[in-house]
Amino acid sequence: MQISIDHSVCIGSGQCVLTAPGRFTQDEDGYAQVLPREAGDATLQQVDQAALACPVQAIAVAR
Repeated sequence: MQISIDHSVCIGSGQCVLTAPGRFTQDEDGYAQVLPREAGDATLQQVDQAALACPVQAIAVAR
């Protein structure tokens, strides 16, 4: 699974972190960051839900 975040679009709403805290975090400015797989645990469903929850559709998930 390849997760990417378009940082030119991200507004730092934090919905991804709330939905899949095992795969997303926020940097010091509040913008989304993808955690390394070994740093946390999240299901494919949680990652998909996080992408759908993003209000500006900044998250792309490829398999």
